Amino acid sequence: MRELALLFLRLGTTAFGGPAAHVAMMEDEVVRRRGWLTREAFLDYLGATNLIPGPNSTELAIHVGHARAGWPGLLVAGACFILPAALLVGAIAWAYVRFGALPAAVGVLRGVKPVVIAVVLQALFTLGHTAVKSRVLAAIGVGAVVASALGVHELLVLAAAGACAVLAHARHGVGSAVAFWKSPLVWSVGPAAAAPLGLAPLFAVFLKVGAVLFGSGYVLLAFLRADLVERLHWLTERQLLDAIAVGQVTPGPVFTTATFVGYVLAGAPGAAVATLGIFLPAFVFVALSGPLVPRIRRSVVAGAALDGVNVGSLALMAVVTWQLARSALVDVPTVIVAIVSAIALLRFRVNSAWLVLAGAAVGLATYALRGA
Repeated sequence: MRELALLFLRLGTTAFGGPAAHVAMMEDEVVRRRGWLTREAFLDYLGATNLIPGPNSTELAIHVGHARAGWPGLLVAGACFILPAALLVGAIAWAYVRFGALPAAVGVLRGVKPVVIAVVLQALFTLGHTAVKSRVLAAIGVGAVVASALGVHELLVLAAAGACAVLAHARHGVGSAVAFWKSPLVWSVGPAAAAPLGLAPLFAVFLKVGAVLFGSGYVLLAFLRADLVERLHWLTERQLLDAIAVGQVTPGPVFTTATFVGYVLAGAPGAAVATLGIFLPAFVFVALSGPLVPRIRRSVVAGAALDGVNVGSLALMAVVTWQLARSALVDVPTVIVAIVSAIALLRFRVNSAWLVLAGAAVGLATYALRGA
């Protein structure tokens, strides 16, 4: 339990780059380095997180904790992954409220992003060898990449990948119904009428967001804008964009944006209530779905669907990586950082956390020299 807590505290402190990078770092730590999970089991849990609402990387941490140490591990892994980011975002929110501006993060991002690209590419390479078991699954993966790049919703991509794998397994076209969530973007995520600002309404808003939201931090932006800016008028557009930016540039789950919003609206109690509200559904959903994952794998038809979902999940990671690379590798120094990081990971198996910290230091130094 102590090792589990220390690992996820460290990951929560150093895991920059969003869910794809978090997944890559967890794969490196729990599969390659410690052997807590097989690559197949890791992929199954990754696929399962994509089929339920909430922050995928946090849910994956909760799955790993449950697999390693049962129900206590479920709570410890999830809480330890969330806590460092929540504390850091809370400190930034305090400075924001006190001084009215965000600390500069341009240098950190400039150095960290190329490292993140290398970390995710390494994970895609190793996980892809396990997930792509046949030419059919390879074709499904290519189709998922194309669909995601064209803007098809993540859930539809995953559902179609699972359905195609089932149909391919059936061979004669005798398929099976594949249940999947409808996109929550058409759902109402808040109370029917505007509510006065208070801890209970704040908790309710973030609880509903955590219970129905699929997708990235940009989807989170759409949800929070509809609720907090347009309907409840608790935040301005600028405050919301600042909150999303803090969630993106700090390590750990992007959903700690809720911590920032809660602090801005209601101080430390608001930060605690908003954080609890948005992450609580993740623990509940994993607790309910986690025991089903091994049973799904034992079923021939359901196992085929999970194979398709796993390939689709990697396809989504690949598209996110490509999009990030376009903004991260902008000049010769950033390309060099990415190449050196890739060599360190693949050839010397350097721990990704140290590479992220080194990238942040290089980025800050470069930013300071340019400023001078």
